[in-house]
Amino acid sequence: MFLFRLNTIMLLTTLVASSHAVCAPQGATVNRTLSYAARERQHNRELLRLKQQLKVAHTTPVVRGDASAKAALRAQNRRRLEQHPEWFTPLRTHLQDGTGLVNNRYLLHVTDTIIHRLQQQLGKPYVWGGETPEEGFDCSGLVYYAYNSMLATKLPRTADAMYHFPQARNISDRDLQRGDLLFFRIHSDRKADHMGVYLGDGRFIESPRTGERIRISYLNEEYWQRHFLGGRRVIMNNTVR
Repeated sequence: MFLFRLNTIMLLTTLVASSHAVCAPQGATVNRTLSYAARERQHNRELLRLKQQLKVAHTTPVVRGDASAKAALRAQNRRRLEQHPEWFTPLRTHLQDGTGLVNNRYLLHVTDTIIHRLQQQLGKPYVWGGETPEEGFDCSGLVYYAYNSMLATKLPRTADAMYHFPQARNISDRDLQRGDLLFFRIHSDRKADHMGVYLGDGRFIESPRTGERIRISYLNEEYWQRHFLGGRRVIMNNTVR
């Protein structure tokens, strides 16, 4: 009995020692695993910190302010874009007032020069056959004066001849832009006998008839719509000097 108990105690002691011997490496593995996980967490925290620094470095500044301030800024930007169409390509666009811009900076310069010449004649009298600022203008004489110094191929002298000018291009009503020629059939069913120049926003400049002065009229008025023949474009890359 004594020997049995002694053997039992020795067996238990051996088992306990064996269990400690087996468990020690497992504890080391756990410790190593925990150490690796800690290193991974530290690495991830460092990556997150670097990403946040990069995000701050490349963030676009936010425009702050109330709704009215932002609306005012947008309106200012639109005005700048309208004043500088050369900032974008293609440059051909339409402004909010319906005024069309031609398709490059030089054509825009030509158009502005011609329109300026025309506007300088506002208020001067209609004179049949007139084609100078000193004597006055008839409808085609006004166009002849304003355009021909800017064109490589000169316009003819009369409205009907301009209507059939070979270098001109037909333009639909919805595509009219500043500087396009407008033609009307007032007294004849067979030819154009009146004309003007489109200014944008439905307006055109004309020298109307004897007793009247050079003025700005509106194309959408019933009278002009009833007599309107169509538009022709003569300010183009292949026509200007």
